[in-house]
Amino acid sequence: MWRWPSSRIVVVSISVALFVACCLLPVAYVLTAPLSTWNVGSKTVWLDARQQGLLWNTARLGVGTALLATAVGAPLGFALARIAVRGKSVLRVALAAPVLLPPYVVAIAWTSLGGGHGMFATWTYSLPAAILVLGLVYYPLSMLATEVAVRRIDGRLEEAAWLTAPPRLVLRRITFPLAAPSVLAAALVVFVLSVSEFGVPGLMRVRVYTTEVFTAFAALYDFSRATLLAVPLLVLCLIVSIVTVALTGERLVSPRRSSGTRPPLLVGWRGAAEAAAVATVAIALGIPLMVLVREALGAAPLGAVLDGSGRAIANSLLLATIGATAVVALALWLGYARARARGRLGQVADVLLVVAFAVPSTIVGVGLIGLWNRPGLVGTLYGTDVMFILGYLARFVPVAALAIAATTRSVPVSHEEAAALSGAGWLRTIARIVLPQIRLGLLTAWVIAFVLAFGELGVSILIAPPGEATLPIRIYTIIANTPPSHVAALALVQTAVILSPLALLALVVSVREAR
Repeated sequence: MWRWPSSRIVVVSISVALFVACCLLPVAYVLTAPLSTWNVGSKTVWLDARQQGLLWNTARLGVGTALLATAVGAPLGFALARIAVRGKSVLRVALAAPVLLPPYVVAIAWTSLGGGHGMFATWTYSLPAAILVLGLVYYPLSMLATEVAVRRIDGRLEEAAWLTAPPRLVLRRITFPLAAPSVLAAALVVFVLSVSEFGVPGLMRVRVYTTEVFTAFAALYDFSRATLLAVPLLVLCLIVSIVTVALTGERLVSPRRSSGTRPPLLVGWRGAAEAAAVATVAIALGIPLMVLVREALGAAPLGAVLDGSGRAIANSLLLATIGATAVVALALWLGYARARARGRLGQVADVLLVVAFAVPSTIVGVGLIGLWNRPGLVGTLYGTDVMFILGYLARFVPVAALAIAATTRSVPVSHEEAAALSGAGWLRTIARIVLPQIRLGLLTAWVIAFVLAFGELGVSILIAPPGEATLPIRIYTIIANTPPSHVAALALVQTAVILSPLALLALVVSVREAR
């Protein structure tokens, strides 16, 4: 079925070509653009003290965030996998909620909490504060990775060890070493995402490479300097992505759990685990929401604030809906191809997908501008809302493809083979056999893409057409000269739109558990 010119080959080839054009070409453009200006600007970019300070700040931001996210998320993931906490499904949803919030919205809440004067206000606009915000946003990645890794461990290994050793020794000698590669891989992903973040360092006045790229391009209109500054981050993303894929292997897209039995749950640790989980939800989600509500209540009148931003809200909803649909439409075929790929080809695909997702948003924006801002037929799309859709495709197709690949892996290949033997074509097999079995995964991928697109800032603020704005752009641009209550009201609207699907999911899960 993989022979030319089968429909499978044609569809997958077109999807791969679109992935290269949308996701990889902007990155390739940024990597190759500095070659024409290397002799002019390389020394001034790489050797001065300012760039050394940027490199040091960026490294400290990434390492600090990865350590904090792992310290918070890994124990919670272990608790969800091995401790009999009550309401586990709903608690998991609540603990995962912060990762869906745009980091700059959380930063707005924490800066509002530390506003005013004094030592705490000074600390608010600092590197440790940025690490705290990003750590509280990204810890769910470590939590989920740890839970999956622990659940994959063959329970017979732990069960046999518990016959002769205390639980603490079993955990230290068996459970933790087996889960360590996945925990380390999650920490590397958090590192890359944090050094790629633009909104939080920008709001908290921390000078890192992403803010410098944005300043060089958007404020100084120095395209050469912006592309030269982007090279270290791109190289870092490539290295970390290769290491991450090497650590996880096929587990990156494999949904299977351990085939062995599970050991007895640690009932004695339930109270401490539940208290830690509730405290984490209160700090990472409850406090930011309470601060935003408190600030938003001071907006008078609230209707006027929303009316003034009504167009931006409508644009965000429409563009996020279109963008999420386009992302899933392309990611479906890429995810299917990745799920059916094996060996070295699958590893290469994982590296490309992880690298494309880890590329900083400001660098993607610079690459899109360089590709599309030119005369001729190509340039007709520049300056239109299509640029937003291209930005969403470039940023979110990789993560959607990996999610769909994991879902597709649960569909046995024998189902497709049986359909082929009965005379069904590949497209019909996909429509009648595969899609019905992965519809929940497709819906999940669409919701994730919608949430990410609705909160996207780094690319949008660079490629937005004149006079057009989305809600994230509106929030970010009015912070400097608008009352904090107005900013909080808009941030609360954005948070409500993002958390609504998650709240609905938690309700469905709780009803199902009650039955």
